[in-house]
Amino acid sequence: MENELLRMENIVKTFPGVKALDHAAITLHKGEIMGLMGENGAGKSTLMNALGGVFPPDSGEIYIEGKKVQIHNVHESQALGVAFIHQELALEPYLTIAENIFLGREMKVFGMISKDKMAEAAGPFLRRVGLDIDPNETVGRLSLGQQQMVEIAKSFSLNAKILILDEPTSSLSENEVEVLFNTVKDLKSQGLGIVFITHKMAEVFQLCDAVTIMRDGTYMDTLQSANCNENDLISLMVGRSLGNYYVRSFNEPGEVVLEARNINAGKRVKDCSFSARKGEILGLYGLVGAGRSELMQAIMGLDPMDSGKVLLNGKTVKHPRPMFMQHEGVALVPESRKTEGLILKNTLAFNITLPVLDQFMKKLHVDKDKESSIISHGMNSISIKAASANVTCNTLSGGNQQKVLLAKWLSTNPKVLILDEPTKGIDVGAKAEIYTIINDLAKAGLAVILISSEMPEVMNMSDRMIIMRESQITGEIKHSEYSQELILKYAMGVMKNG
Repeated sequence: MENELLRMENIVKTFPGVKALDHAAITLHKGEIMGLMGENGAGKSTLMNALGGVFPPDSGEIYIEGKKVQIHNVHESQALGVAFIHQELALEPYLTIAENIFLGREMKVFGMISKDKMAEAAGPFLRRVGLDIDPNETVGRLSLGQQQMVEIAKSFSLNAKILILDEPTSSLSENEVEVLFNTVKDLKSQGLGIVFITHKMAEVFQLCDAVTIMRDGTYMDTLQSANCNENDLISLMVGRSLGNYYVRSFNEPGEVVLEARNINAGKRVKDCSFSARKGEILGLYGLVGAGRSELMQAIMGLDPMDSGKVLLNGKTVKHPRPMFMQHEGVALVPESRKTEGLILKNTLAFNITLPVLDQFMKKLHVDKDKESSIISHGMNSISIKAASANVTCNTLSGGNQQKVLLAKWLSTNPKVLILDEPTKGIDVGAKAEIYTIINDLAKAGLAVILISSEMPEVMNMSDRMIIMRESQITGEIKHSEYSQELILKYAMGVMKNG
């Protein structure tokens, strides 16, 4: 077609023991937003990494504006007009916006780097993405949403024609997502072709013109967003219809296992009280910055608690500390698997067994059978896809990394399991598996605390919900009382219990 911007055909890429791409393909036109979806490990990021020059494909053809090209590295990709905004932003926090935009291409006057000249040159690129901010502002002082706009502005300084956005909304607030979407729509009107990698169905139907589906490294189909629905996409991604993938049996909860009374911790947690019962899933909802994670970190002893009480099975914990809370059967699965949860350069086996070394190591003796049992149970119980337990976690897809993190803390056999955004960055198939695991854990008698920014998730999975706003608990409602309107009233401060 005349306005075809990109065509990738028969792309093959093999890593040791894994065929990541098997004749994968995608086509993108000028002024088009193409969603790219598939389960974790389907090959989405791998395909875009091949286009972005992170690593060359083993075979296949790439055409940009009808011309066949070879891409061996990132510089060649950028020279062809490809800009890849990765999920983990690659900005230098201590440099200014302008210095980041022209990093490695600094402008000079009389042989000296000129900050003024770079700031002046950065202005039009920033205005193009709607970022009204001083180019001399330090990047580390910006919000994540603003940093993302700086990355996009940087791509324009490289004359980008194709913009790849990899899970761009995963760490943004609702307002920042709205700003991003408006910017992307504006870029579309300017003639850019945009590949939007996402796990969120709503984003595809809200933003994308079409969606390309991948499964097991292979191209499945490309559908026009206006002519398909969620079930069509799910069937292509996982090879089956998941139906209602929220799995709950809603059993009668037992006695209180964990209780928090009047917890105060700095400015992020103010006078918070709640209880969690055996066999219950307690949802914890609130907008970004409400203090949900901080409340759980204070209870675990990860952050200092100014005042308040934590009780386990009716007994007061005098000074909550992480090791003590773990020993008493409380486990926290943190939100960030990369910075708080896993040692990515080490193996699955190492990560899964890290919290329970004392179960199979006594002085200089290692019980290999016990160790193997813990590892195999952890991998099999939640279907971690890996060639072996000896592969490093950084070689796994994001979804499988998340499963390793869950297996790591389940190895401690907790009585209370705190899950902070457990399905963040996970595809619908993996979500369905994790929902089943969470339901089974509650059915077996665990008290589960589910922190989630996704309202449908917390509504469908929890027996009872606590809502936070600005460091305080504003509401507590039963499952039978749930409605989106009521939850948002508590989350936005329109209503407050008591």
